[in-house]
Amino acid sequence: MAPDVMGGKACIRGQHVTVGTIVGLLAAGRSPGEILKAYPYLEREDIDQSLAYAAWRLEEREVPLSP
Repeated sequence: MAPDVMGGKACIRGQHVTVGTIVGLLAAGRSPGEILKAYPYLEREDIDQSLAYAAWRLEEREVPLSP
């Protein structure tokens, strides 16, 4: 994640498409084919990796640092 690309949000291969955008489109009922048509520079694996990343982030625990 680069702070100068999409405000530091997780992006697909450094492009200006966030993982959240892809997961949101899928949640809204868009098919992978529709997403690839809207973003022709993406690949099917980008969609699969977006879902894998989102699942990983949901399982991650944040532990506060002690002062």
